[in-house]
Amino acid sequence: MEHEDTEQQKGVFGVYTDETETISVMEGDSVTLNTDVSEILTDHLILWTFRDQNSETRLAEIYKKIKSVYDIKENNERFRDRLQIDEQTGSLTVTNINKLHSGLYKVQIINGDVKHKSFSVAVYAPLTVPVISDSPRNPSVSERSSQQNCSLVCSVVNVGHVTLSWYKGNSLWSSISVSDLNKTISLPLEIECLDDSYSCVVAYSFTNRSYSFTHLNITDLCGTCPGASQSLFLALPIIFVLLLLLVGIVVLVFCRRKKYKRAKQEAQTPEEDVIYTDAT
Repeated sequence: MEHEDTEQQKGVFGVYTDETETISVMEGDSVTLNTDVSEILTDHLILWTFRDQNSETRLAEIYKKIKSVYDIKENNERFRDRLQIDEQTGSLTVTNINKLHSGLYKVQIINGDVKHKSFSVAVYAPLTVPVISDSPRNPSVSERSSQQNCSLVCSVVNVGHVTLSWYKGNSLWSSISVSDLNKTISLPLEIECLDDSYSCVVAYSFTNRSYSFTHLNITDLCGTCPGASQSLFLALPIIFVLLLLLVGIVVLVFCRRKKYKRAKQEAQTPEEDVIYTDAT
């Protein structure tokens, strides 16, 4: 909507001196940029703009309590059907956000005096799945005969503002964080043979609901650990003896129960009838 106060409109693209609030949001989510205005009055002018690189575009405005949203113009195609402005407060909501909506959002609030607010919005894509691989530090197969441990490394590529962590069950084991964008990060882990209770998790640092994880498959990565196999081999005779003892106990119990039942049956058998005759 074109309003009559052209002198005020000329100041839309001026210099903004207020501090900028940084907001991080996931692709597909919605973000609301608040004006901190409790109620818009009749003489209020609320004007929202978006700056991406060197261009600045008008997004929405409220003037004399009439709202206008500029999401159907050719240069606003990226915001089509995504902009909502609150009639009560003038706050702007961007729905179904994606990386094209990353940039600087500015609001100019005019009601006698002039107030500016700026929001630097960074949109992040869903996280990639971390990859667990065999560490170069691992010994060769021929050298593993005396090794009880396996060295692994978890990696994730092209990420920023994330934390990469190893978990043992539900407990945090180790972690590393980065703030730079488009980084590849790795986190090593050394574990005992046959311990597959670990998972590698990558998560954004600004939210606890967006993460990706990979559970460790120890057999595929570390193979059969000879030390563990030897321990199992030494334990086999003990297991065999225990099984024999268990079988012997079962047989003994069975025989005693059978003997007890037989004795009980004999005790319950009635005496035979005896016929007496007179002596002649």
